[in-house]
Amino acid sequence: MHASLENGRWAEMSFPQQMANIGSETSRVLKALQSGKDSRAESAFARAQELIDLTIKYGRRDNKEMRSAMFLELCRFRELFCSAVLLRDFSALISLNKYLDQFAMVK
Repeated sequence: MHASLENGRWAEMSFPQQMANIGSETSRVLKALQSGKDSRAESAFARAQELIDLTIKYGRRDNKEMRSAMFLELCRFRELFCSAVLLRDFSALISLNKYLDQFAMVK
């Protein structure tokens, strides 16, 4: 879905930029679920998972200590996000989106 990002573009983004982009997709998931648009939610969910996986794969390769912390944070986020989507836990999805919104504020 995000084939152009696999070629290295994603790895060039800062961690906050990557997280803000993930937040765009998770926000789409929430809005689609709230509107009862399951097909749209599934598509956004797949895109969010792909971006999370790209960040796990390519993120912060230049700094091993930060990579370790980032890796743990992303894996935990992925777990919470998947659980919230599968359980249709809107409260948890709203909280996760608020968390990601903070990355959009970083310049």
